[in-house]
Amino acid sequence: MLTTTLWAAQIALALFFLFAGLPKILGRGIDRWTGFDDLPRPLTILIGIAEVAAPIALVLPMLLGTFEWTTPLAAIGLAVVTLMASGFHLRAGEWLPALETALWAMLTGAVAVGRWDLLATGPSPRADLLVPVMGVLTVALVVNIVAIFRMPAPSRAEARESEEARA
Repeated sequence: MLTTTLWAAQIALALFFLFAGLPKILGRGIDRWTGFDDLPRPLTILIGIAEVAAPIALVLPMLLGTFEWTTPLAAIGLAVVTLMASGFHLRAGEWLPALETALWAMLTGAVAVGRWDLLATGPSPRADLLVPVMGVLTVALVVNIVAIFRMPAPSRAEARESEEARA
């Protein structure tokens, strides 16, 4: 059960971060996201590269049966990037996206804990504890994403006005 749950989480994370990172690298569609106007383009590209490389390291080594130890490291890297994104959203006053990114970070952390035995010997988490935690995180992510998509998207002009009002 734990292996299936971890694989499902790894695939979901890989797809999410792949589709989140590609627009940052390519620069297409990024104008719909608020807050990226303030970031230098090279930093946005670097974030995109991290968001594309880590999911590949999250899934591919285990599929190929080589360098499996990179999986928990990739999950830790994604958790760090995602927690930093959560802080970015909090600073911009975007509460639901901040919660969403924090939940993604928790899910990547759960994958790191679940796959830690690939990196180090020692005690591993019990499956009867980690599977329910990952289930709750997944449900929370779905609820949060539904809430985000039900909210009206702010226009670029509204976003600029709110940023100017804060300054």
